[in-house]
Amino acid sequence: MSVLGAQVSAEVSLVRRNGEQLLVTLGIPLLLLVFFGSVDILPSGDQSSIDFLVPGILSLAVMSTAMVSLGIGTGFERSYLVLKRLAATPLGTGRLVAAKTIAVVCVEAVQMVLIVAVGFALDWSPQSPNWLLGVLAVILGTFAFAGIGLLLAGTLRGEVNLAASNGLYLALLLSGGLLFPLDRLPGPLQGLGRALPANALSNVLRDALASAGDHTGSSWVVLCVWAVIAPACAARFFRWK
Repeated sequence: MSVLGAQVSAEVSLVRRNGEQLLVTLGIPLLLLVFFGSVDILPSGDQSSIDFLVPGILSLAVMSTAMVSLGIGTGFERSYLVLKRLAATPLGTGRLVAAKTIAVVCVEAVQMVLIVAVGFALDWSPQSPNWLLGVLAVILGTFAFAGIGLLLAGTLRGEVNLAASNGLYLALLLSGGLLFPLDRLPGPLQGLGRALPANALSNVLRDALASAGDHTGSSWVVLCVWAVIAPACAARFFRWK
């Protein structure tokens, strides 16, 4: 087995063994979807509430799993010197970033199936969804957010990384158009939001699954740029201890 394959297997095993965290990771987006899908209080513009909500919850799940959960967990592994021994192996930071990201993709495959199933149960009925584009968007979003999370984890102390990850998550949640349309924000914040991976991911998912995206071409460009640059920066600046 290759070095990367061995590390991917190890990362997936660690995720599977941590049942409590896995349950929370899978459960919170589903609870949000059920709650907001039932009460119909979100400002969803011209779309039905559930059509707007499902792609947004998918984006939120990617962001929370790939950036927050992975970033915080890796940051404390680094603080506790768990990763120190890997520095002496042929793994290297590039393959560490890739292995952790691939493990997250495995978790998100389960998340996507569960969220879509619950969406259908809540009367979500997308018209001619492009599932292939949706899966591609989720994979690109995972690499983008995992890169951001691992960049923070590999450069900040564990406690600082914890605060920074949660603060960034809240900022992206409020400015990324996940739970309400981006045009509800002031003009300057709209421009900033369109340059962020959260809005890019939610926008391309809405277009792929509900044909309701806005500035879709530029959103794909933004998402691809983040998916390349963020992991590259994480691999370049990651410190083992």
